[in-house]
Amino acid sequence: MPKQRITKEMVVEAAFELAKEGGMEHVLVKNIAEKLGCSVQPIYSYCSNMEELKKDVQQCTADFFQEYVAAHIDKEDYFHSIGKAYLALSKEEPNLFELYFLRKRADCTAKSLQELYEQECTPEVADFLAEKFNLSVEAARKLHLNMVIYNTGISTLMISSNFGIPMEELDRQLVETYEIFLRQALKETNEKGE
Repeated sequence: MPKQRITKEMVVEAAFELAKEGGMEHVLVKNIAEKLGCSVQPIYSYCSNMEELKKDVQQCTADFFQEYVAAHIDKEDYFHSIGKAYLALSKEEPNLFELYFLRKRADCTAKSLQELYEQECTPEVADFLAEKFNLSVEAARKLHLNMVIYNTGISTLMISSNFGIPMEELDRQLVETYEIFLRQALKETNEKGE
């Protein structure tokens, strides 16, 4: 039987699966070789620099996250469904959630929450919120940022509590907090007369 040709894509996919199963600390050449059923030699030919491989795994994680959220969006309840998707992802894929949200971002140069928002968030969400609730764009961005911070925190609590907190309780808390932030955004918009 001819030997299977190992490709870079196969190495990256195996590394992604290892990260998914046990976190980035499991992404080791010997583990990748074992997963692919080959010696370490073909792995080393693609992984002379493990940092590059880890960047590839992080990109796979970002792609997975975007696809996951897109698949869980309810167009009638857009904003809440994104929040629920974050929570579900933290429960279903805790290692990927951790890798995506809790990683050190070498390219992030934010010196304020506003800069962080501009570097990390999708502006279309704020545009959607502004239109749906008749908010100023500034108030919509603040609402979005507040919910991203809150949702990341509550999802992290989910992971750190070993999933002991029921999903329904977390979702209820998410909705209550969202309503508080939305009332504040509406108040700010009305006070500015926008």
